[in-house]
Amino acid sequence: MGGPLGAIIGRYPSAATGGGGEDELGSGGGGGGGEGIIRHDRRCRDLAFLVLFAAFWVAMIVNSSFGFNQGNPLRLTYELDYKGNVCGDRHGDPDVHELDVRYWMDPNQVYQSGLKSSKVNLADAKAICLMECPTPAPDRLNFVCDYPEGDIKLSVDDWINRDYDYFDFLTPDMRNSSLQLQGPCYPVIFPSVNVYWSCQYIARASNVSLKHWLQMGGVNIEENLLIDKTSHKAVDSRSAVLKRYVADIGKSWPVLIVCGGLLPLFLSVIWLLMIRYFVAAMTWITVVLFNALVISVTMFCYIKAGWIGNDPLTVVIGESDPYVHITGREISHLHAATVLMTIIMIIAFLSSIAIIRRILIATPVLKVAAKVIGEVQALIFFPVVPYFILAIFYMFWFSATLHLFSSGQVIRNDCNTDCCSYDLKLGKVNCDNCCGYSIHYTPHIGIAILFHLFGCYWATQFFVACSSTVIAGSVASYYWARGEISHEIPFFTVVSSLKRLLRYSLGSAAIGSLVVSPVEWVRFILECFRRKLKLVGSARESCFGKMTSSSSQCCLGCIDWTLMSVNRNAYIMIAITGKGFFKASVLATGLIMNNILRIGKVNVIGDVILFLGKLCVSLFCALFAFLMLDTHKYKSAHNKISSPLVPVLVTWALGYTVAKLFFAVVEMSIETIILSFCQDAEEHQGNAQYAPPLLMETLDEQSELQRLTQGP
Repeated sequence: MGGPLGAIIGRYPSAATGGGGEDELGSGGGGGGGEGIIRHDRRCRDLAFLVLFAAFWVAMIVNSSFGFNQGNPLRLTYELDYKGNVCGDRHGDPDVHELDVRYWMDPNQVYQSGLKSSKVNLADAKAICLMECPTPAPDRLNFVCDYPEGDIKLSVDDWINRDYDYFDFLTPDMRNSSLQLQGPCYPVIFPSVNVYWSCQYIARASNVSLKHWLQMGGVNIEENLLIDKTSHKAVDSRSAVLKRYVADIGKSWPVLIVCGGLLPLFLSVIWLLMIRYFVAAMTWITVVLFNALVISVTMFCYIKAGWIGNDPLTVVIGESDPYVHITGREISHLHAATVLMTIIMIIAFLSSIAIIRRILIATPVLKVAAKVIGEVQALIFFPVVPYFILAIFYMFWFSATLHLFSSGQVIRNDCNTDCCSYDLKLGKVNCDNCCGYSIHYTPHIGIAILFHLFGCYWATQFFVACSSTVIAGSVASYYWARGEISHEIPFFTVVSSLKRLLRYSLGSAAIGSLVVSPVEWVRFILECFRRKLKLVGSARESCFGKMTSSSSQCCLGCIDWTLMSVNRNAYIMIAITGKGFFKASVLATGLIMNNILRIGKVNVIGDVILFLGKLCVSLFCALFAFLMLDTHKYKSAHNKISSPLVPVLVTWALGYTVAKLFFAVVEMSIETIILSFCQDAEEHQGNAQYAPPLLMETLDEQSELQRLTQGP
C-alpha cells in the first residue's frame, strides 16, 4: 500500500498524532489529540479522461440537436401517403391532422406488389390518409376518392363528411378513368381493418359491391389472399415494428414518470428505512418478495400473451370482426418474453432455495451498514441529488431518442413501374408521377442512434459512480473514527466527500464509469467460458484435447488477471486515498486478494441480497407498469401502444437504475467497511483495531471458515 492507510483517513493512534496538518474531527474522540479525517493534500486525477468526458457531452448535445432538427416523432406511429405527407400531421398538403390511417386505394396495385415477378412496390401504391378504414356497403357500391382539389370544389371537411366519396361529382372523363382504376375515385370492394394505423385488406370481397362494379363496366379486380398477405407484410415488417416500439415509449411517458421515476424513489427510501430498523428480517423479506414479484410479472405476461384469461394483446385498433384473427411480431415477441420469464421464474425459485443456508452470513454485515446509516443519516437522502440530475437527463434523452429514430428524410422513390393516375390539378391522367414516398435512413443516422444509446449508458454509469464515491468517502470517515461520531458527522462527511469528488476525482469517475460495467460483464462471460472448458477438458482424453484446454485456460487466466484490477471497489480507494482510477483499482484488488478467505463468502452473499433487493424494486415497478398499461387509455385510439413489452422493460430499467442509486448506500457501506477492515487488519498484524465488534465477529477468519464448512 505504500504506507499505513490510517494516516490518510480517520483516527490512527500512532501515526496521526504527529500529523499537525490534518483537519480535526471534533471533540468526541477518545484516541488522543491531533487525530483527523481525510486529508486534503491531494490533486486532480485522470484529467485526460475528464476532458474526454466533456467532449462526449458536447458530442451528445450536437447529436441530439441533429435529431431535434430533422426528426418528427409522428413518423414512428403513422405512415406516408402518396404525396409524402405523414398521416396525422397538420403541416401536410392538405392538412391531414385528423386523418391518421393510411389506406391503399387500388387493390390491384396491392396484389401486384405481392407478386415476385412484378416490378410494382407497395411503397409506390397509391395511398391516402383517412379517419378510419372503409368497409363495403351492404346494398350498394361506395367509393373512396382522392383528396379534393382542382375541379373538385369540396373542402376537406366536406369530403370527410361524405365518407370520402364524390363519385357523383365526377365528369365523364373522370368516371371512365375511375372505372379503369386510375382514379380519382376507387371502389371499396374489400373490407379492411385498422392494424397500427394502416388499413389491412381482408381478402374477402363483397359480392354486392363487386357485382355493382362489374355492372358499371369496371376492370377486373383480383380476389386473392395475396392482397391480405402483402398489406400485412408491410405493416408487420421489422422496421415498422421497431418504430412502433420506440413510439410506445413516447405514448407511455406518464407510466415512465410514475412507475420508472416516482415509484422506485419511494420504494428505495422505504427499503433503506427498513434496513435501518428491521435489518434482521430484511434478508428473508427480500427473498420472499422477489419470488412473489417474479411470479406476478410472469402471470401478467401469460395474460397479455393470451395463454391465461381473455384479455390478450391485439394488433387491431378499434373494433373489428371477431372472426378475423390478425397476428403480428409484437405478439410473437410477447410469447417469447413469456417463455423467458417462465425460465427466469424457475431459476429464481431454485436459486432462492440454494442460498437459504447462506443468507444468515450477510445479516451481520447488513447490521453494520444499518448502523452506519443510522449514524450518518444524510446517506439516506444524498442519492436524491443524483436522482434528480438523472431525471433531468433522462427527460432530455428520451425526447432526443424519439426525434433521432424519426430523423430519416422523406424522399420520393425511384421506381420503374408503369402506372397512370388521374391528376386533379392537371385535369387529366398522368403517367409520369407513379412513384411514392419513403423515409430513408442514411448510415450516419444509425451511427448517431448508436452513439446516443452509448451516451445514455455512460452518463448513467457516471452519476452512479459519483454517488458511490461520495458514499464511500463518508463511510470510510465513519469507520476510521472508531464509531466515535461527533455532531458534525451526519452531514459534514457527505458534504466533504462530495467536495473532494467535484474538485479532484471527476476524471476518475468518468473513466471508471466507462470501463467497470463492461469489464464485469466480460469477467462473468469468461467465468462461464472457463467452466465450459473444464467440462470439455474432463471429457477429452486425447493429447490434442488436453493441450487445447490447457492453452485456453492459460489465455483466460492472463485476461482475467488483467481484468481483476478493474472493479467498482476502485471508487472506495479513490474516495479514501485520492488516487487515480487504475491505481485505486490495483490497491483495492490487492486488499481483497490478501483477505479473500475472510471476506469472500460474506461479500458475495451480501451482494446477492442487495441485487435481489434492487430486482424487487424494479420488478414492482414493472408490475405496476403492467397495471397502468392495461387501462383503457393505452388500449384504444391514439394512445394505444403496440405492446406493453418495451414500456415495461424501460420502466424496469429505470426502476433498477434508481434502486441502484439508493442501494449503493448499503452496498458501498458494506464494501467500504470490508476494505477498511482489510487494511486495518494488515496494519495491525491481522487484528483490526477500528472494526465494530459485530463486524469482527462476522469477518474473523476462524469463525468464518467454521461457518462455511459446517453443515445445515
